[in-house]
Parts: sequence; structure tokens; C-alpha cells
Amino acid sequence: MLRDKVEQALENIRPALQQDGGDLELIDVTEDGTVKIKLTGACGSCPMSQMTLKMGIEQRLRKEVPEVELVEAV
Repeated sequence: MLRDKVEQALENIRPALQQDGGDLELIDVTEDGTVKIKLTGACGSCPMSQMTLKMGIEQRLRKEVPEVELVEAV
């Protein structure tokens, strides 16, 4: 159920990444609320990817899915 909520929230985030030539792939959602994603395309090699991950993706996910505690790139 948590994974479904995260997947839906990521679908809302994905278009902004795709506008810049990037994307993301959901790898795992753990029971403790850790979301593991892989940044792909332009996002995978961007020097600002950690900022995008923490200040963009993680904040938005935590707002839309309160059970999310942490977002990690793998």
C-alpha cells in the first residue's frame, strides 16, 4: 500500500524531471519509510542531482505521503 502511494506521488513529480531530460526509477520502499530511487537520463549525471533529490523529490514525497521518512539515491 505504501509503495502504491509513493508510485502515484512520483508520477506527479516525473514530468518536471522529464522536462529537463531526466527521469527516475523507483527501486524500493522499505517498511520504515525509506524510498530508494535511481535518477536516470540527465538527472543521473547532473551535479545538482543531490539537491534535486533532497530539496525537490524528498520534500514533495514527504508532503504527499507522510509515511515517507527518507529518500535515497541508489
